[in-house]
Amino acid sequence: MVDLSVTLPGMPLDNPVIPASGTFGYGREFASYYDINILGSFSIKGTTLHPRFGNETPRIAETPSGMLNAVGLQNPGIDHVLACELPELKAFFHKKVIANIGGFSVGEYVECARRAAKADNVGMIELNISCPNVHGGGMGFGTTAESAYEVTRAVRAAVDKPLFVKLTPNVTDIASIAKAVEQAGADGVSLINTLLGMRIDLRTKKPLLQNTTGGLSGPAVFPIALRMVYQVYEAVSIPIIGMGGVSSAEDVLEMMLAGASAVQVGAANLVRPTACRDIIRALPEAAARYGITSLRSIIGAAHR
Repeated sequence: MVDLSVTLPGMPLDNPVIPASGTFGYGREFASYYDINILGSFSIKGTTLHPRFGNETPRIAETPSGMLNAVGLQNPGIDHVLACELPELKAFFHKKVIANIGGFSVGEYVECARRAAKADNVGMIELNISCPNVHGGGMGFGTTAESAYEVTRAVRAAVDKPLFVKLTPNVTDIASIAKAVEQAGADGVSLINTLLGMRIDLRTKKPLLQNTTGGLSGPAVFPIALRMVYQVYEAVSIPIIGMGGVSSAEDVLEMMLAGASAVQVGAANLVRPTACRDIIRALPEAAARYGITSLRSIIGAAHR
């Protein structure tokens, strides 16, 4: 019998599989396919202080072994999420969720995270620091150690619940960013967010996406994500949630061997709505095949 249980700060999980923010909404649509209580948890749609329409269309494009998205953080805003989405979610999901928070200034991050942390079915705040810093020239908060530290420290002072920081891979040294948010008080890090990419329409000879560029996700990014999880594990002592192209039970095992304590599944949910359920069902057999009796025992084992 394989023990699938893992523990994140303040959140014991039945298994390490967590649908990633932006690919699972608030769980309602997926609950019509299977009982989503099988999940370890899930990260709700990225939420900002104010409602956002997002970018103009087209904002999705297919690529070989993946997809590009430039949705632009479309969401109804934190007040609507607190008043409607989170209370309604309780009817079909009986565990705590992860609130993914975005912002365009330190103040926005702090206030949005503070409000989200008040919800009783939010077990963790996941700070998405890939958003453009409007007070810092438009560069993402997560592209320098200094700005990552600043926003993490400010949010840490405002919320008592566990705080994970979601890191962008579009940097030279992701380990240095991870160390900065650890020093600022983060309880853990989530990585990786999407990689910047683009496609061009040969008929119009213009970029396929209205935004020109978008975030690349899917199986194509898995080796890069795995490498970054491995590097960050050696740089910090806080837990890691690994993600990026995960689509099978074997991918979950690789992520955990590299250093992840839990694993998020993103684009696979959009291709196959039952992806997370299928991965959880396949995990015991996959683990047993490689002589693994407890998933906790393999976290970071590739480093030993």
